[in-house]
Amino acid sequence: METNEISPGWCEMTTRVRYAETDQAGVVYHANYLVWFEIGRVELCRAHGFNYRDMEVEEDALLPVTEVRATYRLPAKYDDLLIIRTRITRLRSRAISFAYEIRRHVDGQILAEGETHHIVITSAGSARAFPPRYSELLRKSIAERK
Repeated sequence: METNEISPGWCEMTTRVRYAETDQAGVVYHANYLVWFEIGRVELCRAHGFNYRDMEVEEDALLPVTEVRATYRLPAKYDDLLIIRTRITRLRSRAISFAYEIRRHVDGQILAEGETHHIVITSAGSARAFPPRYSELLRKSIAERK
């Protein structure tokens, strides 16, 4: 997988559809798009200077998904090269939201799009504020879109 940050505020990476991600007809099983959304979030963090796991360990700050929406437009198929695009749509003191696009590389066609919403909690499950260091790194992503 290759990761690149692109304008405006999108993080873009590529992946190839593996056989295990498809049904017998060679069409991607719908839940795999949610996995690709997660891959996009992790790579967006990396593109902005940190590893998501470091935030969990160093700051005891976790980002569970509280809401997800996915719209499937066209099927991805076995061996398609895909572009996963991710950007931050909202960053608050205790919450963050992301938008996603899954595109077919060969023609740029949008196959699926979606969004996820997350809250910031500790490993004990208590709500907490976003760690300032990480919040600042992510706020730069939002500022780049303006």
